[in-house]
Amino acid sequence: MTIVTQNPQSYTTLLLIPTGIAAAIGGYAGDALPIARALMQVSDRVVTHPNVLNGAQLYWNEPNLFYVEGYGLDRFAAGQWGLRPSWRNRIGVVFDAAIEPELRLRHEQAIDATRATLGLEICGLATTDRSLGVTVRTADSGASWGTIAEPDSLLRAADRLRRETLAEAIAIVARFPDEDTDALAAYRHGCGVDAIAGAEAVISHLVVRELGLPAAHAPALAAIDPDPTLAPRAAAEELGHTFLPCVLVGLSRAPQFLRATPADPYRHTGDLWAEEIDSVIVPASACGGSAVLSLSTKAQIIAVESNETTMNVTPEAVGIRAIRVRSYLDAIGAIAAHRAGISPHALTATPYPSLL
Repeated sequence: MTIVTQNPQSYTTLLLIPTGIAAAIGGYAGDALPIARALMQVSDRVVTHPNVLNGAQLYWNEPNLFYVEGYGLDRFAAGQWGLRPSWRNRIGVVFDAAIEPELRLRHEQAIDATRATLGLEICGLATTDRSLGVTVRTADSGASWGTIAEPDSLLRAADRLRRETLAEAIAIVARFPDEDTDALAAYRHGCGVDAIAGAEAVISHLVVRELGLPAAHAPALAAIDPDPTLAPRAAAEELGHTFLPCVLVGLSRAPQFLRATPADPYRHTGDLWAEEIDSVIVPASACGGSAVLSLSTKAQIIAVESNETTMNVTPEAVGIRAIRVRSYLDAIGAIAAHRAGISPHALTATPYPSLL
């Protein structure tokens, strides 16, 4: 192995839209995917997380689009973990023992479909030895969160897949409680919070933290009746019986986590470290996350004002210097300017800030 010298012209963007905070874009199934795709035109690598890329039956896979679970993303941003691109992961799937037989069959058929149609390598299935006992909650702020009653049961099943099938990534399917009718109606009509997203994050964080493998979650939910007034941003979730396909596609090429340091002399070509993140795009009201704070002194933070959330943590509130832009279209322009070494003020008619 040889020491790798990074290409000085390579540019890497981190796209963050936190889950469960009713983001105007990214608060639904895969509705932030167009942003990630557009960013690929101005960045060599785009690092983001399942909340951005998961669209239930719909997904988009690019070689330089990194699918990184939130806990692993925080460790990466803090410089504690690196990312090693993977072009083929063996995926193990954990099923919650609480899933009813017919609902489980639907998920098993989705797995078979991805094997036969997309050629994914699913190396094994495991069922938890206890029902996971997922609960969902909504905080006073409007953000969603949740708990899992049997975390050890989940970890035993995931670890068994790692040891016995040599799984390199873990998909989890947990039975979620049927959603409150009013809250679900608001979400389906494009004006509510994703009530299950916070609990989903707890589940995937646990597996990544304990096993150090890429992981993502797909909820198992009872079918609901069609709604002719369904909002387009919520439509991807209602095309089939399961959310699993996008998770399996994302995990199939999710980068592996590295516990080494950037100073390791045996780095691989293409390994990615926090020091190589050039810009971070985040909603302007959601700048309090660990990854943003870790990278705020190393990368250009771009805060998008139009992506409103239930949070109220601005860059100024946490002492972060950021470029504020109105939209993601503006953010893409800001990245193009940053990559070219051009001050964004040179592209507007607004007065330059005083240097005094």
